[in-house]
Amino acid sequence: MTRRRPTPRPHRSTSDTRQDKGGGRLRLIGGEFRRRLLPVLDSPGLRPTPDRVRETLFNWLATATPGARVLDLFAGTGALGLEALSRGALEAAFIERDVRVAQALGANLETLGAAQRGQVITADALAFLTAPPADATPPFTLVFLDPPFRQQLAQPCCERLERGWLAEEAYIYVETESELSPQVPGSWQLHREVRAGDSTGRLYRRLPADDS
Repeated sequence: MTRRRPTPRPHRSTSDTRQDKGGGRLRLIGGEFRRRLLPVLDSPGLRPTPDRVRETLFNWLATATPGARVLDLFAGTGALGLEALSRGALEAAFIERDVRVAQALGANLETLGAAQRGQVITADALAFLTAPPADATPPFTLVFLDPPFRQQLAQPCCERLERGWLAEEAYIYVETESELSPQVPGSWQLHREVRAGDSTGRLYRRLPADDS
């Protein structure tokens, strides 16, 4: 819910405090950077994930976030990846194709003093996942996937994550329009589900490979 939708919609997060020049602010709600306010660009469809959803999600992930390697796809404001870093994630990669939005996210990492733990990659998320990860890239243990609505991006991204990007027993959070039930790999087990407005977030746990 930090991402771009095909049609601009009003900001609806309680953490989106309006600024004089039309931008907003992202408030981190837990961990090391709790209560820190970060600027958000005034860009159509760009808004932080609501506090309630983030709090619920990270309560579910309380034991999985510390030490996690995080991949935040379609990162937008980076609210989920930044929240993970605040709560003890080891590192996070943010994938965002809009140059201005990516630059703003990088600036926010600098503001938090977290630039060494967070890498912003300016790229299309689906294209990024097309190539296999480099041999030296450890797999990700926690992934946030929140593509633009109604562009049929969730399923191909889920499929491509299975091409070497995921650690065994990784957690994957997928957010889509509520009318869509995304097709996910058979090794993913639904762990929790939350609905907010016109979107539904589903947290999956990747099952370990069966060696039998």
